Amino acid sequence: QVQLVESGGGLVQPGGSLRLSCAASGIIFRINAMGWYRQAPGKQRELVARIPRSGNTYYADSVKGRFAISMDYAKNTVYLQMNSLKPEDTAVYSCNADVTSDWTQPSSDYWGQGTQVTVSS
Repeated sequence: QVQLVESGGGLVQPGGSLRLSCAASGIIFRINAMGWYRQAPGKQRELVARIPRSGNTYYADSVKGRFAISMDYAKNTVYLQMNSLKPEDTAVYSCNADVTSDWTQPSSDYWGQGTQVTVSS
């Protein structure tokens, strides 16, 4: 019912910046929250940042002060601006969305396909 398409990953040198985008499309009554997760090889998936429609934005301690999440509700798109990137930020970044498609039904969780971010010199 809802598709998430990510873009913006790639290879960047330490200290560099990247901006990830994730656009939601399909049957959308309301986007309740969107977020970014990442998974590095051999590690568990972790929540990087999450922005609810109302309430506080969340950032993992490891990215506070370097990453910024924002939402354009007119475009149903979430962004993750990543600055001062470190090699330990290398991972597959996946977009997640909590979407209400039918206001009479509970919301559902959706995932993007993931985009690789590699920080290396």
